[in-house]
Amino acid sequence: MNFVTRFAPSPTGPLHLGHAFSALLAHDTARAVGGQFLLRIDDLDQTRARSTWEDLIYEDLEWLGIRWHGPVRKQSNHFEDYQDAINNLANKGLIYPCRCKRRDIEVALDAPQEGVPRFGPDGLIYPGTCRNRSMQDRQSGDALRLDLSKATLVEPLAFTETGQAHLGTHHVTIDHLQTHVGDPVIARSGMAASYHLAVVIDDAASGITHAIRGEDLFDASYIQRFLQAQLNLPPIEYHHHPLVRDDNGKRLAKRDDARAISNYRADGATPDYIRKMVGL
Repeated sequence: MNFVTRFAPSPTGPLHLGHAFSALLAHDTARAVGGQFLLRIDDLDQTRARSTWEDLIYEDLEWLGIRWHGPVRKQSNHFEDYQDAINNLANKGLIYPCRCKRRDIEVALDAPQEGVPRFGPDGLIYPGTCRNRSMQDRQSGDALRLDLSKATLVEPLAFTETGQAHLGTHHVTIDHLQTHVGDPVIARSGMAASYHLAVVIDDAASGITHAIRGEDLFDASYIQRFLQAQLNLPPIEYHHHPLVRDDNGKRLAKRDDARAISNYRADGATPDYIRKMVGL
């Protein structure tokens, strides 16, 4: 079986126990089936990315005993790839500029319909306020959004999930995307692309067949599978694992420096100790 997976941290802070769990799980799974484990640096946000954090990522992973195949792919080296994809979608008439700020979206959603979700994988579900704007009307500071009202699917679309919480086949429809995602951002001001667009381009370029990541990204799989289809990219299989949480049940974040891998290393912990802490 061809099995290629990856770990894709952002160099915007230290790796913590949650990162260790995700990286070790992907690494161990690839090794168990004779597949490949790749490392990618997701440094789209150049305002927050730091070379010192990137160096620490390599140190922490190597200390954990994680080895990766081939060179590390860095998103900052592939901005042209993302622009090509944006041009592709624009040529299909599927993109429009959006000037709305978060407060504008909150006001537009002040009277939500009963039974209609308010939040999606990108936060508040965008109501389509700027949908009538053309690309010629784009102004400095505008984001670019995918116009789901103009999108079509020529065949049934689905993705496979192997994580226990969402095990099975999940179908992707325009109605579901409009209701549960809203028109997603494809590029923001000052950034080459959004996470959703970049990740499908990166995965395809690296030959990724399986994505192993936290369950907080499950809902994002719908829009990513849709983008794969729109850009004629191969589908991949997903496995969303439980998140590592603190004693109060709150998910770990990069600001949780007390649980940074580098701190455990400095305190004399061993890689086996970290594995036991995260349940491996």
